[in-house]
Amino acid sequence: MPRKLLKRYTPDPQTIRQHKHLRWLARFLEDPNLFHMNRRSVSGAFAVGLFWASIPIPMQMLAAALTAIPMRVNLPIAVALVWLTNPVTMPPVFYFNYLVGTWILGAPPDIGGFQMSVEWISTKLDMIWLPLYFGSAVVGVIAGLLGYIGIRAWWRWHIVQHYRRRQRRRHQPS
Repeated sequence: MPRKLLKRYTPDPQTIRQHKHLRWLARFLEDPNLFHMNRRSVSGAFAVGLFWASIPIPMQMLAAALTAIPMRVNLPIAVALVWLTNPVTMPPVFYFNYLVGTWILGAPPDIGGFQMSVEWISTKLDMIWLPLYFGSAVVGVIAGLLGYIGIRAWWRWHIVQHYRRRQRRRHQPS
């Protein structure tokens, strides 16, 4: 069952509430829906996590957590999905988002000779920020929606398969 698989890899709610850096959030973390492993909570967490993974901001995990709490979706999954954009995957993901933004805005995708340096980024930021963030928002919404629909469909498929196996066992002659 997907619930057992997910529970194996997510932290215990009590551990999160007692973590020294998260104690100030303890009253917000009392909602049991933040740690439930059901179709609604997990699919919502995928939507939140995939959206924030697509947005190029510092502290994406905090943004995912602060979104998951009022939406009452699974907090550990929403935060963990932000790690999809890590230092290895960030450049291609955000470049793709930039290209999507230029395509939608009708702007030429000209960023000049790219160099991975703070100096280059600070000089080009005024040219690339609008297509980058607009493309990131569009990609984030689409990724979140596809993640939400995909997890709901996968969860339902898994439950139907479990039900069918149970029915076959029940109707087998002994």
